[in-house]
Amino acid sequence: MENYGYTKTEGTQNQNQQNSMNYRSEKKIPAAILGILVGWLALNKFYLGYTKEGVIQLVLNIITFGAASIIPFIEGILYLFMSDKQFDDTYVYGKKGWL
Repeated sequence: MENYGYTKTEGTQNQNQQNSMNYRSEKKIPAAILGILVGWLALNKFYLGYTKEGVIQLVLNIITFGAASIIPFIEGILYLFMSDKQFDDTYVYGKKGWL
């Protein structure tokens, strides 16, 4: 039977919405906790695979006597408020090192 260019999208829309709701990031919560609790060690950067950014964060913390540790604290809070899909697209796959 021909559909003349029309496709049934009702079932696929519900399926896509269901898949996006069930998406879970493996690195979001650990990265957020590391950023909030021990951000002065830049462990959230190292956990996400950003070695260069982690070293920069460590040096900034040494130079500023720990005042730069507010940056990973804020990043950790931002991680928590992002959706899992957005977090993975931005920081895991997109490799965005900083805010």
